[in-house]
Amino acid sequence: MAYDEGLAQRVRELLEERPGYNEKKMFGGMCYLLHGNMACGIINDDLIVRVGPDNFEGALKLPHTRSFDITGRAMKGWVMVSSAGHDSDEKLADWVQKGVEFALSLPPKY
Repeated sequence: MAYDEGLAQRVRELLEERPGYNEKKMFGGMCYLLHGNMACGIINDDLIVRVGPDNFEGALKLPHTRSFDITGRAMKGWVMVSSAGHDSDEKLADWVQKGVEFALSLPPKY
């Protein structure tokens, strides 16, 4: 799998100044971590957002979302947002912030 480099740069610009920021290639795409916890990522032109188990059902009710499932087993607490759901800078920033909030709620992994 590949990932949208333009989307990757847009996400990077939202996160790169945050303490504990790191990015890694994972799942055949790009993942963005804060203090070792994944906040969001990209596969193809979909944004992956780690919203956590408590926010999962609500996130799935929002437009352009679906469960994060690339193996046949959906990952609870993670959603995929299609390109129409992050086509504006405002929409993208809102989704990235959801992932940031969950990642920062977890203890650091280093």
